[in-house]
Amino acid sequence: ESLQIHVTIPTLTEELSKVKLSIEESNAFLEGVKHNQDILNQDLASLQEKINDFQYVSYDGTLVWKITNFQEKMLDAQCERQTSIYSPPFYSSPTGYKMRARLYLNGDGNARRTHMSLFFVLMRSVNDPILKFPFNYKVTFCLYDQTPAQRHIIDSFRPDIRSSSFQRPRSDMNIASGIPKFFSLEIIRQEGNPYVRDDTMFIKVMVDFGDIHKTLLPYVLSLNPGLPTHVQQAMIKREAERRSQQRS
Repeated sequence: ESLQIHVTIPTLTEELSKVKLSIEESNAFLEGVKHNQDILNQDLASLQEKINDFQYVSYDGTLVWKITNFQEKMLDAQCERQTSIYSPPFYSSPTGYKMRARLYLNGDGNARRTHMSLFFVLMRSVNDPILKFPFNYKVTFCLYDQTPAQRHIIDSFRPDIRSSSFQRPRSDMNIASGIPKFFSLEIIRQEGNPYVRDDTMFIKVMVDFGDIHKTLLPYVLSLNPGLPTHVQQAMIKREAERRSQQRS
């Protein structure tokens, strides 16, 4: 019986070692599966972002940017988890400049905690070799008032052609440039303000290739964004002609 125990103990020890090894191999396999799953999830998120970008892409130099989950994004900015967000890319034409907006919800630099900072970003595209640089077109931002009052917040800037922000992009994106003090945070913090409704905000970015006079901008940005571009352009042209006739 003693001999049998002596024989059994090494056998059990060997079996135990095999079980331990099997568990370790299983754990390593599961760890590998988890790692692969994490990579797949990242790829899926990246693909979803690209699909969203294509869904909202425009080719006429204008972008209406819908910002959802506003309160959550504002909290992220205030806690500095994510200080800025990017709009989907948009284009000046099917063979034109590639662009996007960058928004610091809680402000950037000297505007931190006092204003929203809104910037324009020139992006690298396959069309760059045939385009003219530096980029020299006026950019207009509009924060939509979502009530019938239509007291939109409108501001514009002209590119500084000496800045690297408006030269031909050598990386995916140039340094953002624009309006650091675009909109006072005091107004956004007010309960029932007209710019955030249903936790959603709308910003329009418009690249002005026709040099629209600043007095005409409120009319341009009051037009129904649901109208086709060519209809809006015809209405803008008629309004500009009407005003010109009134002055003469």
